Amino acid sequence: MNAVHLLARSFWSTGAVMVVLFAVAVAGGLAFKLTLAGSIALYFIVWWTLLFAVLPIRIRTQAEVGEVTAGTDPSAPASPALYERAIWTTIVSTAVFIAVAAFFPLAGI
Repeated sequence: MNAVHLLARSFWSTGAVMVVLFAVAVAGGLAFKLTLAGSIALYFIVWWTLLFAVLPIRIRTQAEVGEVTAGTDPSAPASPALYERAIWTTIVSTAVFIAVAAFFPLAGI
C-alpha cells in the first residue's frame, strides 16, 4: 500500500492532509508576494481545474468489472476512490500553484 492509500482511509485523515497541503501552498503564494486572498483564490481555481483532470485517471467502469449495480449506468465507476483522488489532486495542485505563483513576479503581475 502506498502512503496516499493509507491516508485516504478516513474522511478526517484526508481532510488533514488537504488542509496541510493547502496551508503550504498559500504560504508559498505569500512568499512570492501574492496577497492572502489572491493566493486562496488562485489555489481554488487550480484545485478545481485539476480535480477534473485527475478524476478520470485509472477509472474502471462497472461494465469493465462485470458488476453493474441495478439502476445505475454501466459506465459508472466501480470504485471511485474519491478520498485518494482528493489527496492526489491536492498534491498536484500544490505543485502547480507554487510554479504559477513563482511565475507571477517574473511576468510582472
